[in-house]
Amino acid sequence: MASEIAPDVYAMRHSCAHLMAAAIRELYPEAKFGVGPPTATGFYYDIDLPEPLKLDDLQKIEQMMRKLRKKKLRFDRRELPIEDAIGFMREHHQDYKVELLQLLRDRGTTAIAKETGDDTAVDGDQSGVDSVSFYTTGNFVDLCRGPHVENTGQCGEFKLINIAGAYWRGNSDGPQLQRIYGLCFPTKEELEHCMWQMEQAKLRDHRKIGRELKIYRFSPEVGAGLPLWLPRGTALRDELEFLAQKEERRDGYLRVVTPQITKEELYYRSRHLPYYAEDMYKPFEIDGERFYLRPMNCPHHHQVYLAEKHSYRDLPVRLSEYGQVYRYEASGALSGLMRVRGFCQNDAHIYCRYDQAKDEFLKVMRLHARYYDLFGIKDYYMRLSLPDLDKLDKYVDEPEKWLAALKIIREAMIESGYPFREVEGEAAFYGPKVDFMIKSVIGTEYAISTNQLDFLATQTFDLTYIGEDGKEHPVYVIHRAPLGSHERFVAFLIEHYAGNFPTWLAPVQAMVVPIADRHNDYAEEVRNLLFDADVPTGTGGLRVEVDTSTERMQKKIRNAQLEKIPYILVVGDKEAETRTVAVRLRNGTDLGAMPIADVIARMRDEVVNRRDIELLAIETAGDATAH
Repeated sequence: MASEIAPDVYAMRHSCAHLMAAAIRELYPEAKFGVGPPTATGFYYDIDLPEPLKLDDLQKIEQMMRKLRKKKLRFDRRELPIEDAIGFMREHHQDYKVELLQLLRDRGTTAIAKETGDDTAVDGDQSGVDSVSFYTTGNFVDLCRGPHVENTGQCGEFKLINIAGAYWRGNSDGPQLQRIYGLCFPTKEELEHCMWQMEQAKLRDHRKIGRELKIYRFSPEVGAGLPLWLPRGTALRDELEFLAQKEERRDGYLRVVTPQITKEELYYRSRHLPYYAEDMYKPFEIDGERFYLRPMNCPHHHQVYLAEKHSYRDLPVRLSEYGQVYRYEASGALSGLMRVRGFCQNDAHIYCRYDQAKDEFLKVMRLHARYYDLFGIKDYYMRLSLPDLDKLDKYVDEPEKWLAALKIIREAMIESGYPFREVEGEAAFYGPKVDFMIKSVIGTEYAISTNQLDFLATQTFDLTYIGEDGKEHPVYVIHRAPLGSHERFVAFLIEHYAGNFPTWLAPVQAMVVPIADRHNDYAEEVRNLLFDADVPTGTGGLRVEVDTSTERMQKKIRNAQLEKIPYILVVGDKEAETRTVAVRLRNGTDLGAMPIADVIARMRDEVVNRRDIELLAIETAGDATAH
């Protein structure tokens, strides 16, 4: 976390965590403190208190923080030998700090960061520590490596926002502390914008909107983490696949379809069982042979590549599939569509020569950028995950091939001009990977897709091509999934647009509203004219419904607006006589009477050109500049 926060902001948020602890020390002298690191938006501190806090108590703590901030208390640093530090914390009845110091003495700094999630205790990656530093703020003294601002007057703008339970050192058998979360920013405007984003995140929660718009549901009789896509959600999937097919065809991909189960031997050959077994479901038997639900599509695609011999002239071969996969997730980790056990990936594998690998990887990154531009996603970066080559028990033991693959990816990423960061120890077992991290219009960040360069598959599956010299040569394999999975990407889009999908993507693009029952026949005629119009969509035509309920007209219009349907077409006696419709948009704009042909032309333009994406992304975000 420290590496991803600007140093001055890190110091400010770290200091604000100490300021909160100092305030709690004043209000609750018996408090015992765990860990309190900075976060992407502020800080938290885990605290053992004699009584559970209520949300109302946060205001009291916040008032004390402001009082101490006005005093401009210094953050004074001093060092103690570690045994003296243990004795000092024991005298002050800070049991959790004593435990941290003993852990630090016996196992080093890495153990603290790993077991507590806090890297602020001491410097470096050491196996043993002779002395440690403390910071004093008013009556609060904390084991801490810093850095801090000079005094509490420099702690920025802050707001305490929540209380949650947190097991000490992540151990469910250990004591449960109270974790107090706070926001902290350099300016009041930044703080208010973050609070606006958090409020919007509640309003845009994909689980809430997904239920209201009838996108998907879960059934306990089907199983946790296994979504059922309802008709409107399926229309979303169809439209995304239609988009992907068009873009992938343009880039030379060939579509395939492969089975969702496979024999055990294939996953030993791919090395998923040795390296990935804990994420796979248990095998089952068919005719005495063991089969697995597939967690990945790649072994199947390799078998498609092996269906025929390939010359150097044939490469690259690009195979794509929206493939259903299944991976085990602990029940506590499941979260709506964001984290599920069964999902459908926008998957593809590119088989190319070594001299083609950089250009192919570059094309993949540019395909990502095309998609993001289309959806109005402005804020994104790439995250290059490297292996820890000192821990090759987790990765394929081929250091030279790792370095060659990293060279290809780095060159492609630099040439792309897109922003990227590097992190160590998060690569796939068979090669380095690049995650695309995107932000919605309210600032929520998602890892939406993963792209990998695989040098292992060519060995395990004997993936080769015949070169100009007439001999066999190994291919390079690129794994890519620009739109990620239907599940995660739809969850992102729901939040991004707050359910106000652009016309081309909306599950229902138009609702025809007859004023009275006698207008139902004309309403159905309008529906058929729109559906049969020459407008290419993933569902074969414009998605139009007719509201034939017994509700009053204004209620029908309101229902269509609540369902976030882009076009509401009202028909009555006048419209039937003049062969028109009265057009309203979901935002309340009244376009008046329009000939049906004009409505079709307008909708066709929006669907074919997808031209309203950026406008809607701005409109649905509200006036963000005011925040």
